[in-house]
Amino acid sequence: MTKPSNEQNENSGAAPSTLSLSVNVQFIKDLSFEVPGGAATFASIKAAPQIGVNIDVQAHKLDDKQPVYEVAIAVKAEAQEAPEKEGGVPGKPIFILELTYASVVTIADAQDQAIEPILLIEVPRLLFPFVRSIISDVTRDGGFAPVVLHPIDFVGLWQSKRAQQFPQTEGNA
Repeated sequence: MTKPSNEQNENSGAAPSTLSLSVNVQFIKDLSFEVPGGAATFASIKAAPQIGVNIDVQAHKLDDKQPVYEVAIAVKAEAQEAPEKEGGVPGKPIFILELTYASVVTIADAQDQAIEPILLIEVPRLLFPFVRSIISDVTRDGGFAPVVLHPIDFVGLWQSKRAQQFPQTEGNA
């Protein structure tokens, strides 16, 4: 019979990870849905609109003495009339949706270098299904086909954001 895994960890000298992430609350921080053309928009739609989506993730510490953070996913989706001819300029706006979905999280016993990836990658991964559902419901309830966001590569988003903050300089070492 083999020994239980916790005894094996004790004998190997490796300390088990004690990192703790708690999502204390999640909430809609800001939500706006606008149909600039009003009812006339529905009469003038001839083709599926072009939809552009921008996503940003932000995080900041709420209390200097405690490991409590706010993490927010900001999404802006704009739909415009399809161009009259292929490759043309999109027409007038159909709808504009802005959502900021946030959470308050506590991270206990994390090493400093692990906090940023947890806040900007792991927490957004947990929140994304809720963001996706809200956007789909709001656009559907607004009278349009639901906008269903594709999965987001939060690692790539974080790496892109870091590259903008700390650009690599060219030169010889």
